[in-house]
Amino acid sequence: MTVHCRASRPMGFRISLLALAIAAVAPAMADDATVQLEHVEVIGQAASLDQALRAQRSSDSISSVVHADAVGQLPDDNAAEALQRIPGLSVERDQGEGRFVSVRGLGPDLNSVTINGTLVPAPESGRRAVALDVLPAELVQSLSVVKTLTPDMDANSLGGTIEVESLSAFDHDGLFYSLSGEASHNDLMGKTSPKFSGAFSNRFSLGDGVDNFGVAAALSWQKRKFGSENVETGGAWDFDNGARLEELEQRDYVITRERTGLGLNFDYRPDDLSSYYLRTLYSKFKDTETRNAAGLEFDDPQASGERGDAEGWRELKAREETQEIQSYVLGGERLLGLWTLNGQVGYSRSSEKNPGGIAGAGFVGNFAGTGFSGNRKPRLLAGEDFYDPASFELDEVEVEKSYTRDQEKNIRLDLARDYDLQGYASQVKFGGKLSRREKTNDSDIWIYDDFSGVDLTGLQSGSLDYGLGRLGNGISASAIKGLIGGLNRADYYDEEESRINDFKMNEDIDAAYLMNTLDLDDLRIIAGLRYERTEFQAKGTGMRDGAFEATRSDNRYDHWLPGLHLRYQLGADTQLRAAWTNSVVRPTFGELAPGFVIDVGDAEASFGNPHLKPLESSNLDLGIEHYMGRAGVLSAYVFYKDIDNFIYNTDLAGVGEWAAFDEALTFDNGDSARLYGLELGYSQKFDWLPAPWNGVLVGANATFSRSRANIESQGLKRRIDLPNQSDTVGNLMLGWENSRFNLRLAANYKSSYLAEVAAIDDKAHDLYADDQLFVDFKAGWYITPELQLTFEAQNITDESYYVYTGRRSYNAQYEEYGPTYTLGLTLTHF
Repeated sequence: MTVHCRASRPMGFRISLLALAIAAVAPAMADDATVQLEHVEVIGQAASLDQALRAQRSSDSISSVVHADAVGQLPDDNAAEALQRIPGLSVERDQGEGRFVSVRGLGPDLNSVTINGTLVPAPESGRRAVALDVLPAELVQSLSVVKTLTPDMDANSLGGTIEVESLSAFDHDGLFYSLSGEASHNDLMGKTSPKFSGAFSNRFSLGDGVDNFGVAAALSWQKRKFGSENVETGGAWDFDNGARLEELEQRDYVITRERTGLGLNFDYRPDDLSSYYLRTLYSKFKDTETRNAAGLEFDDPQASGERGDAEGWRELKAREETQEIQSYVLGGERLLGLWTLNGQVGYSRSSEKNPGGIAGAGFVGNFAGTGFSGNRKPRLLAGEDFYDPASFELDEVEVEKSYTRDQEKNIRLDLARDYDLQGYASQVKFGGKLSRREKTNDSDIWIYDDFSGVDLTGLQSGSLDYGLGRLGNGISASAIKGLIGGLNRADYYDEEESRINDFKMNEDIDAAYLMNTLDLDDLRIIAGLRYERTEFQAKGTGMRDGAFEATRSDNRYDHWLPGLHLRYQLGADTQLRAAWTNSVVRPTFGELAPGFVIDVGDAEASFGNPHLKPLESSNLDLGIEHYMGRAGVLSAYVFYKDIDNFIYNTDLAGVGEWAAFDEALTFDNGDSARLYGLELGYSQKFDWLPAPWNGVLVGANATFSRSRANIESQGLKRRIDLPNQSDTVGNLMLGWENSRFNLRLAANYKSSYLAEVAAIDDKAHDLYADDQLFVDFKAGWYITPELQLTFEAQNITDESYYVYTGRRSYNAQYEEYGPTYTLGLTLTHF
C-alpha cells in the first residue's frame, strides 16, 4: 500500500492526536542507571513497559528508559528514533531520519551521551551533540535518559544525560540468540534497502564457578537508499517592500546511508563479592549524498507571480562522509565488608572523514522573464532557456577534504559504605573522575575557477525526478571529476579557507564528589556536592588583512555543584519526588573555534569565541507517580531551570573594538534565561477487560514548557525564546497484543521552535522550524514462538520539514521525504 498526503492536513487532525496524547500523560518508561534491569522471558509490549516501570519505582533519579525488548517493537531504525517515545523527548531529523535528541525542548548540544558509562565524543567538527542514528537499535540493551543528576554523575547536561547500555550475557538465562532480516522501501525514491542483524549471548563456567563468565555479541548492517525534495529561500525576503523575494533554490537529494555496528562484551563474576566487565562497541556510518540544485537571484526583489531579470545557477554537490565511533570500557565492583568499591577505565573515539568530495560545482547564466509562485512552497518560474544547458557556463568547482577526530579518556573510582544512623539505613559515597578530551579538525579546500567557455552541455546526467517543480537534467559528478582531473591541483589550493577551519582543542576535567543517602521510614534523602575543574585550550589560525596569525586561547574555571533528591512514599502505589540540582554545560566546539577572518578594509569580521563562559543552570523538579497494576502509571512533573550564560550568535559591529565595522559575526554569552514546564504521562494494559479488549495497551505523554531569554548587541536588547526549544512535545501509543499478534500505532508531535536568531534589530528574519507530527505503525505475527514476521510503516502521513521566516507564510526551507515501508523476519531463542 502506498499513501500520498502531500497536501497540508487539516489542523483538526493534528489537534485531535495531540489532545489524545495530553488526555493522560506520563513517563511510560523510566529507569535509573544504578538499577540492574532483570530480563523477563516474555517478549511483549506490556512486559517491556512493566519491567521499566518497576525500575522507575526504585530509581533515585527522575529518569526514563526504553528496554531492548521495547526497542525491537517500536517502529524505529536507530537509537535516536527509539528515544523519541520517551516523555519530554523529541528528535532533530536529517533527511527525515531521527539524529539528535532533544530533552524537555532543549537543544541536543545541551545533553550528553554515554555508552556503558563513558562519554561519547561527537564526530562532527563543531558539535558536542552525538547523532544517535550511528547506533543501530539492535546493539543496545537499554536506553536511559536521566533528567535529574545525582552528585556521582557528570554534571555536563542541562536537558538530560542519555545512557546507552549494550548487551550483557547476564541479561538472559543461558543461551540467547536473535537473527533478523529486513527489506525497506522508500516511497519517494522508489528504492528498496536491505538490513541484517544478529545478537548472541551465553554463560560459561570458569574455575570452580558455575555460569560465572558471560560473552555477548551483536552485529548489525543496513544499506538504506532514499532521498528528499527541497525548495528554500534561506529567509531572503525583503519585508520593507511588501514581502518580496531576493532568491530561491530547488534541491534534489539522492542519499545512501550504510550503517555497520558491532558490540562484543565480557562479564566475569568469580564470586558473590565481585564482578568485572569489558564493554566494546564499534559503529560505522557511511553517508553518500548527491545534491542537484537550480536557483535564481533576482536583480530586484520580486513578489509572487511577477517576472524580471535574474542570475540563474545550477550546482552539484557530491560527497561521501564516514563517521566512526569506538568505545571501550573496563571496570568492576568489589564488596569489602560494609564497603563497595567501583572502578572504571574508559576510552572512546569518534571521527568523521571526507576523502575529497565535490563541495560545489556551480554553473551560472543570466535570464529574463523569471519569477516564482507561492510563498510557502515557492515554485521557480523561467523560460525554456533556463533548461537549456548551453545557457550555463561553469563558474567554479570546490573540492573539500576533511578529517575530524574527537577522543576522550577517563578513569573513575567510587567508594561507598553502608552504615546505621540512629536506627535508619544510610550510605555515604564519594569518589572522583579524571577526563581528558582532545578534538582536532583538518580540512583542505581547492577552488577551481578557470573555465572560460565551458558550459553545461557535455557535463549532464539524466533527467531528475523532482516533484516540487521543474528541475531539468542533473550534473554528472564523474564528468566534473574528469574535467578537473587533468589540472594541477596545487595551483587551486585555497589556503585561507583550509587553514582557518583547522584547530586543536583540549578539554581536561577533574571531578570529585561526596554524597549521602538516608532512609527515614517512607522518605529517602540524597544530599551531596560535586566539584568540577575545567582547563580548556584551543589552537588554530586566523587571517587579518590577508596575513595569517597563529592563535592560542586558554580558559580555566571551576564549579561547586550541590544537589538534593527526595522521594517520599505516600502509599503502596504512590510516591512523590523532588530534586534540586546544578549542572554546567560547556560551549560547542564550533562556538569555541579559534579561527577568524578580519578584513579592516571591508569592515567585516567573523570569528569564534574561545573565551565563552559555560552555561550554568540551577534546576528544580517536583513530581508524583501513581502505579496501577501491570504496565500502568499516572505521573506529573513540574520543572524549572534558571540558566546563566546561555550562548547565541550575534553581530558586534558598532560596539567596542568593532565600532568601525559593518559586520562582526561571532558568539556571545547572554545574561540569563528561564525554562519551566509541565510533564505528564500515562500508560496502562487493559488486561482486566474481556477478550479481545484485554490485549489493549495505551501510552501517552506530553511536555509543555516555556522559556525566555534576553540578548544584547549593538546597544540594543530584545527577548527571545531559547533556540531549539519546543513549547510542546507529545507522544501517543495505541497497542494491542496476544500470544500470536501485536500491533502498535505511534504518533510523535513537536511544536515549532526558534531555529536561528537574526540581527538583534531584525526580528522579522528570525527563522523558525514549524511543528511536526510523525505517525508510525508496526505489526508483528509470531509464526512460531521463536519466529516473528513484522511489518512497519514509517512517516505514513508524509510529514515534511518546514522552516519559515518570521511568519509561517514565508519560506526559508521546505523538504519532504515520503513514507517508508519495511518487511522483516526475526528468529529469537531464549
